[in-house]
Amino acid sequence: MDTERTTLAHRPLTRADRCDRCSAAAQARAVLPHGELLFCGHHLRAHRAPLLAAGAVLDGPAA
Repeated sequence: MDTERTTLAHRPLTRADRCDRCSAAAQARAVLPHGELLFCGHHLRAHRAPLLAAGAVLDGPAA
């Protein structure tokens, strides 16, 4: 894993971070080779398997 992905994965989520699918409070970050996505708990559960298959690094309280 490269340094940039590691750094993104360890940056704490804040109250301003919102789910990229529904704008609810973000509970997890998925760091992919070309960027990051933020998810609420519901959308993380719905998309966890494909994210992991794509090589995402998951971080956050719901990860």
